[in-house]
Amino acid sequence: MIERHDTVVIGGGQAGLVTGYYLQQHDEDFVILDAGDRVGDPWRARWDSLRVFTPARYSRLPGMTYLGSPHAFPTKDEVADYLETYAERFDLPVELGVRVDGLERSSDGFLVSAGDRQFEADNVVVAMASYQVPKVPEFASELSDDVVQLHTRDYRNPDQLQDGPVLVVGAGNSGAEIALDVATGHETWLSGRDVGHVPFDVDSWFGRHLGIPFVMRVLFHRVLTTGTPIGRRKRSQMLSQGIQLVRVKPRDLAAAGVERVPRTTGVRDGRPVVGDDDVLDVANVIWCTGFRPNFSWIELPIFDGKGQPKEPVHVRGVVPDQPGLYFVGLFFLYAATSGLFTGVGRDAEYVVDHLTSKGRHHQPRPSYTGSTDGLAQQS
Repeated sequence: MIERHDTVVIGGGQAGLVTGYYLQQHDEDFVILDAGDRVGDPWRARWDSLRVFTPARYSRLPGMTYLGSPHAFPTKDEVADYLETYAERFDLPVELGVRVDGLERSSDGFLVSAGDRQFEADNVVVAMASYQVPKVPEFASELSDDVVQLHTRDYRNPDQLQDGPVLVVGAGNSGAEIALDVATGHETWLSGRDVGHVPFDVDSWFGRHLGIPFVMRVLFHRVLTTGTPIGRRKRSQMLSQGIQLVRVKPRDLAAAGVERVPRTTGVRDGRPVVGDDDVLDVANVIWCTGFRPNFSWIELPIFDGKGQPKEPVHVRGVVPDQPGLYFVGLFFLYAATSGLFTGVGRDAEYVVDHLTSKGRHHQPRPSYTGSTDGLAQQS
């Protein structure tokens, strides 16, 4: 039996929940499908010491604030509990334990498959992040069996490691924070290029009250968008190279005894090689090498060779060539804040306004062109 809804939202994280919030404001018939056992579980599964980069006042969704100080930086468990409370407060129709494995056109719109269940809908909102599947270099399989290997997705705390040195591969935000986490009990090397860092301490008074508000509410939210020339240039750079270190500074790494080494290039005699020819005798390797998208279950001709929606196939999440199909939650969908709490609400509101408008089958004019060569970062 096929279940029928006007709109199916795929994904019950922050992007899916805020999309549901706006659909509810329009009295739409919809359901949110999520593979997890609890709302917020992807956040609960992240490393123990993680805190978001933005104070609580900038890490919330429309309609609900955090309890406690608006200037505190929420932990990953506080974010998870906030999302769960958000779904409960607005009585959002989230169906948990439903893993979508197919999306295709049907005679009456779209057909969504999830195991032995099927949903038909006029509209589908894919509310998922760009980064879903861990990326690890092929040569990782050549490391000796006595080396403990973890990816960012699986790392929780230093107790998972064995005695001996640690190589953290990937010097972006996740790699830098995890390197600090393990350096208290292990000799630690951090491999990768210097990505730069923001010029202020986010935990300081200036950072909380002036620095972060300017970066998140002005620069990332209003200036760096697909509607500005500088935003389009920066988007390509951020997709391929990531963003600067936000909380960790080079001095923090040095003070903790973390040694910077060049990019990891291969394996020799079961041990990692960094730079041209240096072999590191380590007992543990943590791959902070990012994620890749996984939209292979969407059976529609809208993707590029990297599995991302082709540009300009979608405009601010609206897919003109597939009326009724939308995306929310992708990194830099419209602005540098699109994958963050700061911006996902604006993107969801835009998509829902288009979905519910009388002219929703009007095809918006693409505002930019480019390629998708290139977080799930923390907020």
